[in-house]
Amino acid sequence: MRENLPDLTAMAAYGARIAQQLRSGDVVALEGGLGAGKTTLARAILASLGHAGEVPSPTFTIIETYDSPPLRLAVIHADFYRLDDPSELAEIGLDDYREGAVLLAEWPDHAGGFGHEPGCLAIHLALVGESGEGGRIAIARAGQDWVGRMP
Repeated sequence: MRENLPDLTAMAAYGARIAQQLRSGDVVALEGGLGAGKTTLARAILASLGHAGEVPSPTFTIIETYDSPPLRLAVIHADFYRLDDPSELAEIGLDDYREGAVLLAEWPDHAGGFGHEPGCLAIHLALVGESGEGGRIAIARAGQDWVGRMP
């Protein structure tokens, strides 16, 4: 599915629609180049799940956790950009973090990808125009568990 996101308001609304459909164990794999809006969409999803504070980019920490409550669901926000190899996930303990939570994964390809999981919603974000002056386009591909609940 393709979605035009001309501005931050549209991005926030798209994030809210995703958040409404999330279930424990889901993965939202956020793909796209630098500046495509991956962290912005993750922030919109977290806000729609009930997070009211700052949402730092996990570029350096790799993983940020958000508990339920206060959020409707526990969330792991991960940025795998700095991983050299997917085997590093074992050192980080990602599987332990994921238990009972939603995973918002930026740069999922650096972690070996999540598209094989039935609960994966992969969203590729791309800039419209050379510097994004036309907003973004989101192209979503859904795993089997997303049938009937695509945002």
